[in-house]
Amino acid sequence: MTVNCHLPVNSVSFGQLSTLFLREVFKNKNDVILFPIGNNIDLSTQESIDKDFGDFLNKGLNKALVEFNRSSPLFKLWHLNGSFESFSNEQTLLSFYELDSPTPIELNIVRNNKKVLFSSKETVSLFNTFGCKNVDYLPLAFDQYNFKKINKKYFQDDRIVFNLTGKLEKRKHHLKIIKAWIKKYGNNKKYSLQCSIFNPFLKPEDQTAILNNLLEGKSYFNINFLGFMPQNKIYNDYLNSGDIIIGMSGGEGWGLPEFHSVALGKHAVMLNAHGYKSWANESNSVLVNPNSKIEVYDNVFFQKNQIFNQGNIYDFNEDDFLSACDTAIEKVEANRLNENGLSLQKEFSSEKLYSNILSHI
Repeated sequence: MTVNCHLPVNSVSFGQLSTLFLREVFKNKNDVILFPIGNNIDLSTQESIDKDFGDFLNKGLNKALVEFNRSSPLFKLWHLNGSFESFSNEQTLLSFYELDSPTPIELNIVRNNKKVLFSSKETVSLFNTFGCKNVDYLPLAFDQYNFKKINKKYFQDDRIVFNLTGKLEKRKHHLKIIKAWIKKYGNNKKYSLQCSIFNPFLKPEDQTAILNNLLEGKSYFNINFLGFMPQNKIYNDYLNSGDIIIGMSGGEGWGLPEFHSVALGKHAVMLNAHGYKSWANESNSVLVNPNSKIEVYDNVFFQKNQIFNQGNIYDFNEDDFLSACDTAIEKVEANRLNENGLSLQKEFSSEKLYSNILSHI
């Protein structure tokens, strides 16, 4: 069987997911026709790429323009913005939507794909209410090729380490989370906060200014802002170094860093909303219910009255968040391993992702 794909194969989250799917296509001894989004392939972040897989991808690239027929089914992974264009009349699109007010253009893009898959049941329901009946739910997967539990002692003391992930932006509530955490745990040697929130789309000096303004000129020895991590093995090491992952973003299609952390056995403080609800529950996370919605606009990544990305994100009460942190600390003190979280590796395996995608295209 030949699987026809239009995918980004690069170092960002979309590329990571594309590569995971292609690894499963290769493992199942299928052929591929590959149209790369971005016109190049970058596997520099990946762990254990062998020559046969590289040859498999190159063969798929070389066959694409020679053999592909527009009447053949094709699987695409991309933003809604950029998915009106297609190589196939039978395109199945996997995309992500994080707000609550689809624009006319976004709705038209969805309607003009044969099928659109979202990793959030809430998003599927939202587009259904706007008359889009060609949408369906597709859960994402644990990347066993790049992420694994490391049995290693990272600190000589018994500090409890919180991790915060994702590119720095308003949608993810980073500044609100850090400010609240500082108020409760700042300069307390029993706890530390590791922030992997580097945003390559912000100028470094702008990012530094934002964080300096947040800290109000004060110094906190138990907060560490980490830089860009160019390889998955480095990021895997970072995820393993924490005890509690914080997932309080106001809008996510899934939350891959948080998901992988919990699947590696980390405890979690998670907002009980949007794509997080696909996998975070009371058995594997401490849940915080949202208390309202606020506009997403930040005049940087989200601007009002545009043709894409309009609407609101979930918000939360600071005291509810800090109470959840205390509960997560108690869980760590009882058992540093979140045993219920480990089951996510099998429940959301890459083999299931592969078979689910094939069932839709």
